[in-house]
Amino acid sequence: MPSNIGSTKFRPVRGWVFDVYPAGQGEIAVWIIGESGERIRLVDRFQQKIYVSGKQEDLERLASTFYRNLHVAWWGFSHKFAHPTDVQKSRVLEVALKDCRRTAAFTRDVLKMGDYLRHEVHNCDLHGDRAYLFYKNIFPLARVEVDAGAAGLQYRLLDSVESTCYTVPPLRCLTLTVEVVKNHKLSTLDDPIGKITVTQANQQASVDSGGEGDKLLWLAAKVKELDPDVVLTSSGDSYLFPYLIHRATENQVLEEFVLSRDHVPFESRTVGAGRTYFSYGRTFYRATTVRLFGRVHIDESNTFALRECGFEGLFEVTRLCRMPLHTASRASIGSSMSSLQFYQAIKDDVLIPRNKSTPEVFKSAYELLVGDRGGFVYEPRVGIHDGIGEVDFASIYPALMVKHNISAETVLCKCCPDSARRIPELNYHICEKRVGIVPKTLRFVVEKRQTYKRLRDAAGSEVERAVYDQRQAALKWILVTCFGYLGYKNAKFGTVDGHLGVCAFGRDAFLRAARLAEGNGFTVVHGIVDSLWLMKKNALPSEYDVLCEGISQEIGVPLSFEGQYKWIVFLPSKVHPRVGVLNRYYGVMENGKLKVRGIDVRRRDTPKFVYDAQMEMIQLLSAAGNSQEFMQKIPAALNVVKEYRRRLLDGKVPVIDLIVTKHMSRATSKYKQHVSQVIAAEQLIREGAQVPAGTNVSFIFTDAANKRFDRRVRAEQLIEHGINPDVKRYLLLLYDSAVNLLGFTGYTAESVYDAVIGYKGKNLTDF
Repeated sequence: MPSNIGSTKFRPVRGWVFDVYPAGQGEIAVWIIGESGERIRLVDRFQQKIYVSGKQEDLERLASTFYRNLHVAWWGFSHKFAHPTDVQKSRVLEVALKDCRRTAAFTRDVLKMGDYLRHEVHNCDLHGDRAYLFYKNIFPLARVEVDAGAAGLQYRLLDSVESTCYTVPPLRCLTLTVEVVKNHKLSTLDDPIGKITVTQANQQASVDSGGEGDKLLWLAAKVKELDPDVVLTSSGDSYLFPYLIHRATENQVLEEFVLSRDHVPFESRTVGAGRTYFSYGRTFYRATTVRLFGRVHIDESNTFALRECGFEGLFEVTRLCRMPLHTASRASIGSSMSSLQFYQAIKDDVLIPRNKSTPEVFKSAYELLVGDRGGFVYEPRVGIHDGIGEVDFASIYPALMVKHNISAETVLCKCCPDSARRIPELNYHICEKRVGIVPKTLRFVVEKRQTYKRLRDAAGSEVERAVYDQRQAALKWILVTCFGYLGYKNAKFGTVDGHLGVCAFGRDAFLRAARLAEGNGFTVVHGIVDSLWLMKKNALPSEYDVLCEGISQEIGVPLSFEGQYKWIVFLPSKVHPRVGVLNRYYGVMENGKLKVRGIDVRRRDTPKFVYDAQMEMIQLLSAAGNSQEFMQKIPAALNVVKEYRRRLLDGKVPVIDLIVTKHMSRATSKYKQHVSQVIAAEQLIREGAQVPAGTNVSFIFTDAANKRFDRRVRAEQLIEHGINPDVKRYLLLLYDSAVNLLGFTGYTAESVYDAVIGYKGKNLTDF
C-alpha cells in the first residue's frame, strides 16, 4: 500500500528495506518488509544528480541551455574533486534530472553539445536505484525506521553495514517451473504450455489442463495469492520468462499476466537479447534480466553470488555493496567492487568518471622487464612428500593494497613527489597525505572477512558455521578479484602502475617470508604467489605457528598455518615429466582434510563417470598415513579403474554420467577447428537453438575418431534412445585420470591399461 508522504496520518514504519526502483518521473518506489511481516510500498521523491566538468566558459554556455531543457529539474555550481587524482576541488556544474531513467540520454546530449571534447560527464553510470541508496545512506536488507518529512522519506538506520551478526527478514520464496509441449526436438517460443508448477514452503500447486491463457492467468492468481518475495527459476532470464511472455502475447492475456507485486505488466520482448563479455581470461554470456517489481526474480543459472556463496553470501554482497537484491544476484564481482568504490567516492566528494581517466606512465623496455613480472613462484619438487606444512598469506594482495595505500590517486600522486613511501624495484612514490578510495573500501572488506572466519571457527552449531562461511566466501570473491580489477582497463579507480606495484610488493613479501623460513631451518618445497609448502624434519605444528607469527610481524601481512600433510603429491607436466606444474597437486592433511588442485575432479568438463572414478581412487589413497603406505595402495587404486572399466563395458553406466560440458569461448563461426563443443553447438543451431559465445554446451562422445564431424558427438538435448557412447573414448579418459594421479611414479595410459587387464601385449585401443 503506497504511502501518502505529505499526510500527517503517516505513521513511522519499522522493518527491512527490500526493493528499490524508479516508479515514475521523480519518484522512487521502496518496499519495506515490516517487523510484523507486512509488505509495505512507499514512494519517495528523488532527482538524480550528475555533474559536468570542463572550462568555466564552456560550463556557463552549457548551463544557459538548461532553461529550455525539459529533463532538467534544476542546476547550479558546486565544488568537487573532478578527477580521482585531483589535489583540489574544482567548480563543476551540478544538474538534477526530473527522471533518473533519462540519465543516459541526457549524458549523450551533453557530450554531443560539447563535440565530445569540451565536456566531461560524471556520476552518469549510477542507476537510479543505486544512486537513491547512496544518497540516502541506506542499503538493501537494512533494518530501518521510515518516516515522512517535508523533503520526502526520512530513514533512521537501525542497522550497520559493518555488522556481522545482523538478521534478514524471513523471505517467502517460490520456485517456478514450466513444462513445454515440444513440437520438435528442442522447445521453442511457439510450443504450447504443458504444465505450470509452483512450489513454496514444501507445498506444491500445478495446472496442466485448460487453455494456455487460463494457465497463465492461474499462475498470475497463484503468485498473487502466495505473495512471494523471491521467485526462483532456472533459465528464467534466457528462456522461461521470454517464453511465458510470448505465450501470453499470443493468447492476448499479456495485460492480465502480472507477476510483479507492484501490478506492473510485462513488456513484450524476445529471447536472445543477452550480452557476451570477456572477464578475467574467460568469455561469459549474460541474458537480459527480467524484472519483477516489488518481488525479486532470481535466475539460478544466471547468478554467480548465489551459486558460489548461497543465500547468505548473496545477502552479504547486497548489504555490503549497497546493490538491490535483484541486481546483486546477477552482478559480476567486478560490478560489486565498483559499487563499493562508487559509494566511497560519493562520501569523499570525488566524482565518478564516465571513463577511466588515469593513464599508464611511459616505461622503457628495462622498466617493463623489471616491473611487469607478476607474482613470484618456487617450482615444485615433483613427487610425493611426507610431513610437509602449508602456510598461506591471508588475502595478500588486498592486504598489501591496504597497507601501502595503492589506488589511482595515490600511486605517482601530484602532491608527494618526494614521498618516502616507495614501490620496490619500480621506485614509484605513493601519497603520504591521503588514503585512496581503493584501500579505504578494501580495508573494511579484509577486516570483516577475518571477523567472519573467526566467528565460523568458534560457531557452536553447523547452521551457524554455514552462515558465517557463506558470508566470508562472498567477501573472499571480492578480495580475489580486487587485484585484477585494479589493472582492468575500465575500472574507474584502477591504475596499471598500481597493479604493477602490488606485484612488486607481493614479490618482496613472498621472498622475505621464504628467506625467514629458511633461516629457521625450513626448506621450501613449493611456493606460489601467496602460499608456501615447507619441510622440516620432525617439525611440530607449534613451530609453524611460531614461524607464521614472526613472519607476520616482520612483513605486516598475516601469515597463517593451514596444516601439515600426511603426504602430498606435486604432479609433473604431461609434456615435460621432470618439470612440476605450479598448481597441480593433491594430498591429505593430518586432520584428514583432502586438498586437490588442477586434476580431473576440479575441472568443469569432467564427466561424472571419470569424476567418480578418480575421486574414489583419491579417497582410497587418502587412507595412507605416509608415502610408503601410499605406494602400497596403488594396486588397490588401479582396481578401482578396473571396476569402472568393467561397468562401462557392461553398459551399466547411465548416459547422464557420460555427459561432457564444454565452454564456448567464442561464436561457432570463429572457431578454426571442429572441436567437440563446436560440433554439438552446430547440431543445436540446426534445430533452431541459439548458442552465443560464453555459454556452455553439453554432449556425449559417440564416435570420436569418425571422419564425419557430426557423428563424433551428440548434443545432450538431442540424445535419443539407441544412441550409444564411444566406449573407447571414455576408457581413454578413465585411464588418463589414473595417470594424472600416478604419473609421478612412471605410470602411463599404456601401463595403467596393462595393470588393469593383468598382462601386457594387448594394444591400448583394444581397451
